[in-house]
Amino acid sequence: MAGPKRELGNWGEEKAVTYLRWRGWHIVERNFSCRLGEIDIIASRFQVLAFIEVKLRRDDSHGEAREFVTWQKQRRILAAAGYYLAGRETGLQPRFDVIEVYAPRGRDTLHPRIHHIPAAFE
Repeated sequence: MAGPKRELGNWGEEKAVTYLRWRGWHIVERNFSCRLGEIDIIASRFQVLAFIEVKLRRDDSHGEAREFVTWQKQRRILAAAGYYLAGRETGLQPRFDVIEVYAPRGRDTLHPRIHHIPAAFE
């Protein structure tokens, strides 16, 4: 059974998926996991295959959500993406995005603020 923190994270990922779909993205896979790391969302649009890390925060008083995607986390995402791509042929250009979800009232937030940062790291 998932704890409250994981449930809130899942809620944030759902909001990010809704946001992406509304903007014309196709969700290829969610919560891709391998021994090298995990990727929250893999999505495609036009000629891009985006590997997306979702960060949820109540506010940005302790820093913007994207700041919590540390270089160690970036390395794990890059490694997991490499593993993912090694097993699949694609003509799409890989890219690494971050989606910040700000929800001041947690899951009770009616309209969370969502900020999509394309090419957040390489």
